[in-house]
Amino acid sequence: MKNKNLYFFEVKDDERIFVKEQYPEATIFEEAFSDKHIQEVSDAHIISGFIHSDFSAENLHHLKNLELIVTRSVGYNHIDLKYCDEHNILVANVPDYGSYVIAEHVFALLLSSARKILEGEEHTAHKDFSENGLRGMALKGKTLGVIGTGKIGMHVARIASLGFLMNVIAYDPHPKEDFAQEYRFHYVDSLDDIYEQSDIISLHVPLFPTTKHMINNESIAKMKDGVTLINTSRGGLIKTEDLVSNIKKGKFAHVALDVVEHENNLAEVSELLELPGVIITPHIAYYTRESVENMYKIGAQSIDEFLAGKELSYRVLGH
Repeated sequence: MKNKNLYFFEVKDDERIFVKEQYPEATIFEEAFSDKHIQEVSDAHIISGFIHSDFSAENLHHLKNLELIVTRSVGYNHIDLKYCDEHNILVANVPDYGSYVIAEHVFALLLSSARKILEGEEHTAHKDFSENGLRGMALKGKTLGVIGTGKIGMHVARIASLGFLMNVIAYDPHPKEDFAQEYRFHYVDSLDDIYEQSDIISLHVPLFPTTKHMINNESIAKMKDGVTLINTSRGGLIKTEDLVSNIKKGKFAHVALDVVEHENNLAEVSELLELPGVIITPHIAYYTRESVENMYKIGAQSIDEFLAGKELSYRVLGH
């Protein structure tokens, strides 16, 4: 590896083969990078991690030899880009390892909620084959509001419109009208239009200071009573305490989440996790055999380009 010390974090046992086949000398950790690893990786030139690794300035400033961080994720809000820029540390991400699989999970969550799949399974597990309490909601003709039409949001709009024959509206500061025409959805002028018109809202924006807690008491008040909310993007888009209070008030017909705030400290969102009728999966929308393999393959491309002295194909913008 041209005398470069390489460390991988957040590598599950069944994923080690993706690393060892290409980088047999790399050091692998199953857990996320944190301050407790600083001494172990003090000689690191390259670090690859996932979304739970803490690449803050406080941690990074101990790694004097660090030249490259590769996050095997689309998002990179767990990396202090300002520090990296100031210290000439390159940062690369994996901009698309399988956006369609996350879109598929949106509909797994939506259908599980709308058609009461979990409740039905519980009935039959107790040898109850009655329909009592299991009347669902059809998707055809319902208005789906998609917030953010990047790759994932675009797949969601396509599946909803062309597959489930839903009325799809979308909001994005940078609308893609050609795709809207092809996938039979239309853009609205504001987020308020999404909140006010949608029967179902699906979030597909990155977590930035401008989007943090965009779903709060004020925005929820603008939504229809009985709205369904789906989030497979970032937990911090939703202000947890506001969501919990509105669930308790009966504002939502369904809430289905693959992400929550404070995923590294679930005690802070314990009330949300314990609410009945809310479906929460543990950040697995991305997690398929195909997408995980793509993550490592695309992440390795950035490492190989760096080692060869080439420009990084997936260098993070703004760095």
